[in-house]
Amino acid sequence: MNIAQSSGYPMLDVLWTMLIVFAWVIWFWLLITVFADLFRRHDISGWGKAGWTVLVILLPFIGVLAYLIVQGGAMAVRREADAMQVRGQYDRQMRSVSAAGGPADQIAKAKELLDSGAISTSEYETLKHRAMVS
Repeated sequence: MNIAQSSGYPMLDVLWTMLIVFAWVIWFWLLITVFADLFRRHDISGWGKAGWTVLVILLPFIGVLAYLIVQGGAMAVRREADAMQVRGQYDRQMRSVSAAGGPADQIAKAKELLDSGAISTSEYETLKHRAMVS
């Protein structure tokens, strides 16, 4: 008995099912991408967003394709601007963290203050404890 003949689900059906599942995944990805771009936009009014939403929900294929045709280039620009903004925030955060110095730098500065007589031993111990805790 041949294995291919004993199966109730032929190989072409498996391939067809995989293609259909892939198409559904792509479709939902497109919907999420369109809605995410639509609701992140600040350049259109609530009525514009509602109109696009109604079009995409009532006529999904036409609505998504129309949005991609009309806004496709602008979607890429907005996405790049968002990525640059996030990168800028990350860079500013990293610079502020590195400028503050680590615990060793803070303890060294506190030791210099102690050695110069600007702070007492108890204040030095407090600063050292705060640096180690943070």
